[in-house]
Amino acid sequence: MDNLILNLVAINIPWPANYGGVIDIYCKIKALHDAGVGIILHCFEYERPHAKELEEVCMEVHYYRRRTGLAANFSLLPYNVYSRKNKRLLDNLASNGYPILFEGLHTCYYMNESRLAGRFKIFRECNIEHEYYLEIARAERNTVKKCFFYIEAWRFRRFQKRVAAADLMIAVSQTDADYLSKEFPQNRVEFIPCFHGNDGVRASEGQSDFLLYHGKLSVQENEKAALYLIENVFGSLPEYGCIIAGMNPSKALLRAASAYRNIRVEANPSLDRINELVRTAQINLLVTFQATGLKLKLLNSLFNGRHVAVNTAMLAGSGLDSLCHIADSAAGLTALCRELMRKPFTSDILEERLHLLFPTYSDEYQAARLINMIRCGRKG
Repeated sequence: MDNLILNLVAINIPWPANYGGVIDIYCKIKALHDAGVGIILHCFEYERPHAKELEEVCMEVHYYRRRTGLAANFSLLPYNVYSRKNKRLLDNLASNGYPILFEGLHTCYYMNESRLAGRFKIFRECNIEHEYYLEIARAERNTVKKCFFYIEAWRFRRFQKRVAAADLMIAVSQTDADYLSKEFPQNRVEFIPCFHGNDGVRASEGQSDFLLYHGKLSVQENEKAALYLIENVFGSLPEYGCIIAGMNPSKALLRAASAYRNIRVEANPSLDRINELVRTAQINLLVTFQATGLKLKLLNSLFNGRHVAVNTAMLAGSGLDSLCHIADSAAGLTALCRELMRKPFTSDILEERLHLLFPTYSDEYQAARLINMIRCGRKG
């Protein structure tokens, strides 16, 4: 059977793989490459340099500049879509007949382009974008930014119908898959969890003396979660060390944490340091106020960490409920953390994780599923 070749359109340069969206993209590329798929990568330049590391797992790598700035806002299209409109991208996609994987709604400007008619197209859903931007708008205090996020949510809701041109939709959670199936009943929708790069469960038995929350702290959803934990959970656990780790924390977050002697923020830790913290924390505490989208840090914590405590929204559609400890109120999370801090992480818990995470949540297994979907879809 001929090797499959695939165009992959990425929202950003997926290296270094150090936050949710690009981890999913890079690890997907790596898993497909290891399975013999040739990847032609198309990625938008956004605050990241070109990466030679991508050439090791891709046949070709093409970079495109975003059309950022005020002018890109004067459109009925979402700013995050219009700024990724690039004729050279269309020319490159049209120059071959291979399937196209659009990573996220942000990259789907050319989804129903006539020059790509007849091509097998895959939409990788990584968020229900209009819901995501509505949540950001509600949380934003700056009036100008709040208006922008409300407008962006409205534009994404209108734009979403464009993905009806996809031959296959792959969602990051069952909850999101159910939503897409309802919105696009004529389309094939499948749940493929995040690709995460873990080839085994490396959580270690034993016990430690600190709790961890980690995430890209410049993302408003993550900052909101971190502030909630500081004020409602970590601050109520003065007997334990509490670490918040991630990229680009705001001054407001640093100020909130500084009011408590037991809370420390580690800004911009290396990937090795994040992995060490996840592995050695007694509890990886993860909360969210949005029940859609990428929850890659949940998978990473289950593969590498000890106890994982979450609220219900963090689990939505993941299928991982039985591996986590769940509480939804501040008092409930605080009591749960006190209980888990006294409970060693044992070989029995480790064995249960291994049984449930493999092979279903392995990158190799999900890559094989995706390849089979593409091959069968093209024949159909």
